[in-house]
Amino acid sequence: MNHEELLDDYISAHIDAEPEALHRLWRRTYSRHVYPRMCSGHVQGRLLAMLAAIVRPRRVVELGTFTGYSALCLAEGMPPGGELHTIEIDDEMEPELLELFAQPHPGAPVTLHTGDALEILPQLPGTWDMAFIDANKRLYTEYYELLVPRMNPGGIILADNTLWSGKVPDPEAHDTQTEALRRFNDRVAADPRVSKVILPVRDGLTVIRVL
Repeated sequence: MNHEELLDDYISAHIDAEPEALHRLWRRTYSRHVYPRMCSGHVQGRLLAMLAAIVRPRRVVELGTFTGYSALCLAEGMPPGGELHTIEIDDEMEPELLELFAQPHPGAPVTLHTGDALEILPQLPGTWDMAFIDANKRLYTEYYELLVPRMNPGGIILADNTLWSGKVPDPEAHDTQTEALRRFNDRVAADPRVSKVILPVRDGLTVIRVL
């Protein structure tokens, strides 16, 4: 077991336990899906639930649903009367996700939208208290520019994978996704409309507060 695995195991043993329903979802993701590492998992999931409980957002939008783990974590932390909208581009995931979100779960109801987030997001009415970006890495900057004007003052944008397995700060890495994430990080860092911090959780989680 390497240092990263030891650290992850230690953290997992010293935080709130993973809810059983989410653990079953995590196991199903790893047994049935390609690229299961895209699933948020125990540590990040507990962080998402806690951030939602701290912010107490009434309206949340998620870009990139995958198997629904992160959506359920965010919903868990939301106050009564809240609503969470999640957008997934892969239409083959729709039956599985609709069945998942129809089951009883803690927190806010989850509404699934299937299609391209760049097309669907402008069609959703109202403003947002929290957003979670975890879709096409090449389009993070475009998602961000759509979201910031629609966020309520003090609203929180969370962006996943912003360190991309350590490739983003590596000057030797130049693949398309890494370069796109660098462009996103640079845009956020220079944006006076927001305050921001990058947490080295899993692949990097950027927490952005709209001023």
